[in-house]
Amino acid sequence: MKRFSFHTIIPTLVLGVAMQTIAQESTLEEVNVTGRAQQYYLQKSTELGSKLDLSILELPQSVQVLPAQLIIDQAARDITDLYRSIAGVSEFSYSGVTFRGFRDSGNVFYDGVRGDPYSGFSVPQLFNVERVEILKGPAAALYGGGEPGGMINYVTKQASFEPSTELALTGGNFSLYGGSVDTTGPMTDTVAYRIGAFYEKQDSFRNNAEEENLEFAGGLLFQLSDKSTLNASVDYVDQSLPGHRLRGVLVNDAGDFIVDRSYNTNEAVDFQNLEALILQTQLRHHFTNDFEMRGTLRYLDNEREQGYHEPRGWVDVNGDGEANIQDATVRREYRDQFRANKEYSLTLDFIRRFDVAGLEHQFLFGADYHDVDTEYSYLRARYEADNVRDLNIFTLNYGESDPSSYNLTDLNRDGTQLTRYGLYLQTHTQFNEQWSLMLGFRYSDFEDVNKSIAFRFSDDHVSPRFGLTYSPIPNAAIYLNYSESFKATSLGNQGRAEEFGFLNPEKGHQWELGWKQEWLEGRLLSTVAAYQIVKQDVAVTNPLEGQPGQPDVINLGEVDSEGIEFTVVGDLTENWTLTANYAYNDTRVVKGGDLRNSFADGSRFVNSPEHQAGIWTRYDFRAIDSSIAFGADFVDEQFGFSGTQRVQPYTTFDASWTSSWNRISLQINILNVFDKEYAVSGFLERTGHFPGSPREIIAQLRYQL
Repeated sequence: MKRFSFHTIIPTLVLGVAMQTIAQESTLEEVNVTGRAQQYYLQKSTELGSKLDLSILELPQSVQVLPAQLIIDQAARDITDLYRSIAGVSEFSYSGVTFRGFRDSGNVFYDGVRGDPYSGFSVPQLFNVERVEILKGPAAALYGGGEPGGMINYVTKQASFEPSTELALTGGNFSLYGGSVDTTGPMTDTVAYRIGAFYEKQDSFRNNAEEENLEFAGGLLFQLSDKSTLNASVDYVDQSLPGHRLRGVLVNDAGDFIVDRSYNTNEAVDFQNLEALILQTQLRHHFTNDFEMRGTLRYLDNEREQGYHEPRGWVDVNGDGEANIQDATVRREYRDQFRANKEYSLTLDFIRRFDVAGLEHQFLFGADYHDVDTEYSYLRARYEADNVRDLNIFTLNYGESDPSSYNLTDLNRDGTQLTRYGLYLQTHTQFNEQWSLMLGFRYSDFEDVNKSIAFRFSDDHVSPRFGLTYSPIPNAAIYLNYSESFKATSLGNQGRAEEFGFLNPEKGHQWELGWKQEWLEGRLLSTVAAYQIVKQDVAVTNPLEGQPGQPDVINLGEVDSEGIEFTVVGDLTENWTLTANYAYNDTRVVKGGDLRNSFADGSRFVNSPEHQAGIWTRYDFRAIDSSIAFGADFVDEQFGFSGTQRVQPYTTFDASWTSSWNRISLQINILNVFDKEYAVSGFLERTGHFPGSPREIIAQLRYQL
């Protein structure tokens, strides 16, 4: 395809708000009360991307919503299980994704605010998530700094006045077992509660590794008056990952695994542990029918501990002067790391609706604040000189290394203080039944402090947006969107460049042209979007590093991402529903200077597949209260950081069967039906590719009161 262009406890239940709660309750009622497949996967409205009362059809930007029923049907337990259903998104590593060609792990929101309890190297779990919302393209005009590919918002489960209790048991291969309970309902006429608990444990197909998750969640919903609601919630997460932090499996340049996909450089004593406490309040108040306020306050306290063996390349065992695969031995270092975050997020939005000169307006004024105080300690032992045994990749000699005997060096890392402020304005004007216009901008101010050396950097940025929508016929919309992104350069890179002047934020902008339409009397919604994203001032290592008068890091180059995405979701018939997508993306370095690495001129960006496609379709046999579902996921060729090691394209297939008897349902999912051996993404040559999971069978038994 040719490239194209466009010119400690109960009292802590304080903290809440809940305008989105009303939308969530509506969604839950639709799923439970109606039997139409349309309510399963198709959701027609979201506040993501506008913070206004707009339908997805009216929003001049591409957005997807993955509702609760889709999460259940796909037996999705963490976000990686859902990537097949998101056009233009593929797995990078851990919780990081490739989003329209750009690596992104920081644009993660919960209920519209920052504060990711799984930040770092853990993957977001879905027990406490009601739905997942995805905004495509730059989002800085409302949400602040981040990569230009898009953002993910997790809408959490909240208390409801609609009584509901669900018990669930889960089992499967790889010694999977677990269970959950979730109950909500009224306490009084004005107060509702929610209590949830989740536990799951499973062995990994990777050597020495397993996973254990524990989560408790609760909340109270206060109907303060007919104009005000307050929602307070608490969430506690405890995750234990023995044998982690997982790296990849070694491959040759063609992308073939040279060892079994169970390969792991970690010992059984290695670990990655996460503990997090999240307190949140959401408030919504209507001053009048046309003037409302929404506020969210979120507090996050999480700690992550890791002790793991990192591969550092080949050892010249044969003594021929070359260290390579023929030596069959990798050297390792041991990393003992501790990270802790305390985060505060506050967002206040004021929305005013009014008519002027016969035109309908929605006006948004908002402000947000995000403060992150981190602690970081790092101890390291390197190679056999520090008692860390080398690993033979073919004759795995696990158990010969004991971290208690290592000669650890303290690298004295003390953490950072990151502060973000933002003010934003937005107006949406409906001129008539055909035309509408959205205009907005945000002023962002940020300050970063390295606490170990008292190094400080601050800057600000203004991010505009523009969106024009034309509806030639009812239930159809053509839109044109312009939006921008920015991302503050990391403190580490700023410190390396300080002597020669601070680095600029990495900036991006996007033009997007799209067409949305409802079909089959509104039962089906399709979106086609074509876009061009340009990212500039990327911070990279200076090719002249080390020469007199040259900084170590510079702002250099330009990255160009161009693509087309297609999604369709909803009913084909009364019993047949589906969600399907296809994405074409070409992300390349167009101004890379003299660099001879993954940022060289013309090189494709790391882990950016050119073609992707996903489908999940369900058919209901109502006469026997059963359904069957099939899914497929295709990801095209990618390349790791070396630029030479290929990640082979792959296609996997899934299937499920569900039967119900009164209030009981049994669901059996088979993931990767044909046990395809594949890698989801590449990384460094010494760490290998991240392998996809082999065939997995999951059984879920649910009882609903």
